[in-house]
Amino acid sequence: MELHAQKNKLKILIIDDESPIREVLSESLRDDGYEVMAAPDGITGLAVLKTFSPDICFLDIWMPKMDGLEVLTQAVPLFPNTSFVMISGHGTIETAVKATKIGAWDFIEKPLSLDKVSISIDHIVKLKEEREEKNALLNKLRKTIALVGESPAMQKVRNHVTQFAKNNVAVFIEGEVGSGRDLVAQNIHYMSQRASGPISEINCSTLPQDLIEIELFGIEKGTLPGIDKTRRGKIELMNGGTLVIEEVEEMPSVLQEKLVQFIKKGEFKRFGSSDVILSDVRVVLTSTSSIETLAAANKITAELKKLVEESVMLMPPLRDRREDIYSLVVHFSDIAAKQMASLRKTISEQGMKLMLKHNWPGNVRELKNFIERVYILTPSDFVDIHDLKFAGLVDKKSAGGGSTTDSSEFSTFREARADFEKDFLIKKIQENGGNISKTAEAIGLERSYLHRKIKAYGIEVNL
Repeated sequence: MELHAQKNKLKILIIDDESPIREVLSESLRDDGYEVMAAPDGITGLAVLKTFSPDICFLDIWMPKMDGLEVLTQAVPLFPNTSFVMISGHGTIETAVKATKIGAWDFIEKPLSLDKVSISIDHIVKLKEEREEKNALLNKLRKTIALVGESPAMQKVRNHVTQFAKNNVAVFIEGEVGSGRDLVAQNIHYMSQRASGPISEINCSTLPQDLIEIELFGIEKGTLPGIDKTRRGKIELMNGGTLVIEEVEEMPSVLQEKLVQFIKKGEFKRFGSSDVILSDVRVVLTSTSSIETLAAANKITAELKKLVEESVMLMPPLRDRREDIYSLVVHFSDIAAKQMASLRKTISEQGMKLMLKHNWPGNVRELKNFIERVYILTPSDFVDIHDLKFAGLVDKKSAGGGSTTDSSEFSTFREARADFEKDFLIKKIQENGGNISKTAEAIGLERSYLHRKIKAYGIEVNL
């Protein structure tokens, strides 16, 4: 039952065997504009709860036939949207604690203070409104980070997300650049009990190795020159939430060992400090390589592998789940249309066949960015093959990865070379986990020149 939007619509039930209390409290609450009912004992109260469905129930503890704690024990699981406030003239701390454990929101002693009753109601209303707002925001967020697709591979991903969200174990997510590893990590977080807590990430491939420890665990004031104040790391800042560590294989083994100890014990020390700090953080690790490949190459310690090998999942590349492309196109089209305040564009049958045939080396993020370009560059509500090519869909790959581009489609040598260069750069950037410095070194180009090529071809670096 949803909380009533206006205070004077609030429904309140009073269960108390003393008629003067029922009458005085009922009249006072009705004067304040609430809808009120009363019951003289626990058995009657349970029956009224079923028919009246109150937002708040004031429940006396000491009553004949059935005491308030017994009523509370039966009522809490049956009426989860009702907030119970216990009232008693002979209350003890032990009784109050017991009532709270069962599910009571508050405890008020007799003789009743109408001011305390009013304060208790206001607190309940405020907390419920905050909870509903938070749930609404979370539901809205869950829709924006939806894992789209009904392929067997995506069904397996969703099953893993549901499974891992229920517990607190560290998770390892494998997947190519742009496949959606970050999206999976967010789904695990927002489907878990940590949903209202913070979530952040650290990419080990973009940080100098000597800074990874500081970024993770923080640093004590005065430890290094220029450190004039203590800096908290992500593990401390994400207390109660989730920390996603991307490209974990780039983390030095000594730090991996320190990370293992934190995951096991929930405690760590800042760099340069001997003080032990507690933090409750779920750790999610990601990599473009499998955990077996990393272990074989000594890129991940045996202890860290052992810690996560029971909670490993794969985010498949888009070329391995082509049946999801249509659903993704619709999904990204809806988002683009909403952002640009336009109607959703219709893609021709031939245009869709071309998109299904494309190999999408940048995976889901490449598809998302491409749809955005289509909406920006195509004035018409109907999108055909020439519109897709104008937006940049010039490379067609077969499912096996071989090029099926007909050379006759290029009118000049320059166009054919540009098509090859773009494919080559995307592939190499993907192989190097999106790291531009590594890519430039691997293919023998200056980093600045590679950046110019990336910009010229409209390649998404963080695919």
